[in-house]
Amino acid sequence: MSVGAAVRRVRTYGGQFLLLAVLTLVVTLLISGVPRLVNRLAEQGLRAQLSSGTAESRDISYTTGRQAATFRNTATGDAMARFDALAADMPPQVRSAVAERWYTIETPAARVVGPDLAARNLLVDLGLRAVPDIQGASTLVEGAWPSETYVPDRPIEVALDVDVARKLNLRAGSRLRIGNADDKGDLTDAAPMVVSGLFRPIDRANGIWDGLPQLLQIIEPLGDGQPFVIVGVVAPSPLNKRVAAGWPVQSTWRYRLGADTIDARHLDGMIDGLQELQRRKPSDLAVTVGVDVPLRAFAAQINAARTLLAVIAAGVLATLAGLIVLAAGLAIRRRRSEFVLLRARGGAATAGARRSFTESVLVVPVAAALGWWLGTLFPGEPDPTAPYVIAATVPVTLALPLATMAVPAGGAARRDLIRVRPSARRLTVEVSLLLLAGLAAVLLRRRGLTLGEVDPLLVSVPVLVAIAAAVLALRAYPWPLLLVSRLAARTRGSVAFLGTARAGRAAVAAPLVVVVLAIGTAAFCAVVAAGVDASRAQAAERIVPADAVIRGERFAPDTLDELGGLPGVRAVTRVLAQPDERLAVDEFGTDARIGQADVLLVDGSGLDTVARESGVNLPVPAALRTARPESGALPAIVSPAVAADLAKAGLDGSAFISVQGERYEFRVAGTEESFPLVPTDSGRFVILPWQALPKRNTTPVPSSLLVAGDRLDAEVLRQAGDKGQERYQRGGAVTGRERLFGVTVDTRADVRRDLGDGGANGVLAFGFVAGAVGGSVLGLLAIAFTVLAGARARGQVLSRLRTLGLSRRQWRGLLLVELTPLVAVSVLTGALVGAVLPLLLNPVLGLSAFTDGVPVRVAFEPSLVAAVIALGAVALGFAVAVEALNNRRLRLGEVLRLGEES
Repeated sequence: MSVGAAVRRVRTYGGQFLLLAVLTLVVTLLISGVPRLVNRLAEQGLRAQLSSGTAESRDISYTTGRQAATFRNTATGDAMARFDALAADMPPQVRSAVAERWYTIETPAARVVGPDLAARNLLVDLGLRAVPDIQGASTLVEGAWPSETYVPDRPIEVALDVDVARKLNLRAGSRLRIGNADDKGDLTDAAPMVVSGLFRPIDRANGIWDGLPQLLQIIEPLGDGQPFVIVGVVAPSPLNKRVAAGWPVQSTWRYRLGADTIDARHLDGMIDGLQELQRRKPSDLAVTVGVDVPLRAFAAQINAARTLLAVIAAGVLATLAGLIVLAAGLAIRRRRSEFVLLRARGGAATAGARRSFTESVLVVPVAAALGWWLGTLFPGEPDPTAPYVIAATVPVTLALPLATMAVPAGGAARRDLIRVRPSARRLTVEVSLLLLAGLAAVLLRRRGLTLGEVDPLLVSVPVLVAIAAAVLALRAYPWPLLLVSRLAARTRGSVAFLGTARAGRAAVAAPLVVVVLAIGTAAFCAVVAAGVDASRAQAAERIVPADAVIRGERFAPDTLDELGGLPGVRAVTRVLAQPDERLAVDEFGTDARIGQADVLLVDGSGLDTVARESGVNLPVPAALRTARPESGALPAIVSPAVAADLAKAGLDGSAFISVQGERYEFRVAGTEESFPLVPTDSGRFVILPWQALPKRNTTPVPSSLLVAGDRLDAEVLRQAGDKGQERYQRGGAVTGRERLFGVTVDTRADVRRDLGDGGANGVLAFGFVAGAVGGSVLGLLAIAFTVLAGARARGQVLSRLRTLGLSRRQWRGLLLVELTPLVAVSVLTGALVGAVLPLLLNPVLGLSAFTDGVPVRVAFEPSLVAAVIALGAVALGFAVAVEALNNRRLRLGEVLRLGEES
């Protein structure tokens, strides 16, 4: 075969080869570029999730106990040697992610006294800490740094943060004494001390200041008569001497993982490395790892997102493969007479295939290489996609030769009729396909899958289900059209009769399958996205079953009245939550030995009112809502696990549980799988009705307050909650008058927004948008192929009818009647496939990682029906436009040549 002749034929049929080249380019572009975009979005999501938490949450900390110890060399020398040894002993994937590291040696806080402190009657405990490299992280404001040289009988030199020192009336040169205080406040083993200098940090965000207790803050007294606690910096040499003299010491080594050093593509390896690090920790050290929790949460999300992307990619790539087959078929159909003539002139059976193969080699590999190169320009880390690009290019290159070999050797024949009774071979293939699709769906549900991996069964199920649905639609839709055509034959006019008759005989098997694949992918994305969004709203209602929730420790009883008087507040109710309470057999606390349970005390009627005023769908069980004070056990709602344990122990009619020091008797009045304000992962809980509690010497105090209202100001709610806690503290109800932490205020809207932002939600949103848009666009393109597949046959009919007097208006009506059933069946079948696929795949996709553990439920959405109708209208208009343009290009008067194929 001459290459020059092949080039001329490619130029002659440039439009057909351009279409094939564009489809090939799109395929390789998606294979090469989409993984980069996904990796980019995953990295951004991981950085955002790690950065949203505190920097110290990314620390790996090793800590010794606070006790007197012996060292091989000195305390600081051994700490420095172990600092490098601990890092070297980390798993490689963890060690490579360490961005910063520090170590400290410190003594427990001891009492310090001095004239400057006595001037303001200050009670202070001071801890001594040696911090290497502190001089490079701070600026000396006054005095000098502690001397590195140890001189006997010289006072201990200490440097303090300038703000800490001024608040405590200390300055450079202040004379102090440090030692242990007895019951009367007198010092034992006192040693002289002097404040040598004051410093100010260059960057307070530097991790060197994050050790606990912090160098830059004063720990205020917990109660009356308690001291302030501060930490001062000392030089290593004096500290070593004090440790050698018997002072207890604690060493801490901190290794901070960088937010940009953890590869989102290898999270499982990082998590395994952190587990291995905890297993291999030295026996004399306590290790604290906080970063594994957010990494596990993100890994669950990214694995679920990648699994969903695999399903979407399977649908999109299968649609593109179908479009390539249609493009090859259209190209060969236009050249059918050429290949028949080639055979008639003595050419071999493979002569046409060799010719089209040469032409395909000139176009497809170049387009594939260009698409792969364009994909490499996308931002993000690459995946090894070259083998997949090659695997996709080879069958596309062979599409034209295989289509050529399928050209019949005989003359032209009509191909616009569908046999009512298909051949046995075709019927066998179709039945086998239906059985295979059903079997694959059942196996996937029973077997499950490993999230984050491309499972062949997972990616094949959507394609098989779509093809099976298309086959059923092909077999079903001609029958009602034949009936309509018979009814139309009895009416006046020929448009309806001819249009329905031709629609019922249209040969659109392959194009219809492609349309169903495309529309099914788009509908699948829309249905799953709607389900995730609804489940996120449900999760937000579980976390905050009101417009806002105020969480604290204990609130004064009058806090409810104060909140009720705030602007916009319609209802307020109280809640008390206590985790891990033991169940008892009697009021004396005899352990029932059936494990622990979380306790939730709610005002049933108040919770129902707040939920209703907030627009939350929260069916409060009648046992909680209608309970009243009466003798006997309280009606309680418990989890199934607790109910089973109580029934097994014979305590379902009477058991006891402690609430804020008081023990209450309860009975099982019902079970619930979950309940708002109870953690999602808690499988053991007991919910009691607050309004039915019997009178005791002490009454429970709420730990949370639910608020319903309009335009609530979170800051105003926070201030009211803090004041409520302060009033409770001043009322003398808290033993020891311990300082209470500030309250937190969460609104349902903020929780809902947080569930949809951050983490791997960017990857999930990209999959939904790309699948919906890509499926819709490819569906329209497939409809165009469907229209073009029968364009010449329709052109001949329209030409004859125009010759017989058919008006232009009737011609448009005939075209609309013929194309409407085809487009409607394609879109509706695809939409049905998109609605069924989530029901089949949702249990194995793991999308609950994006909804705070709430199972994603696929529900009917009226908006999706409207979207399908709109898409059908657009598709029909697009089909009519394509047909009109094609007829104008073909010039209907020229398609009536005698003997020309349909």
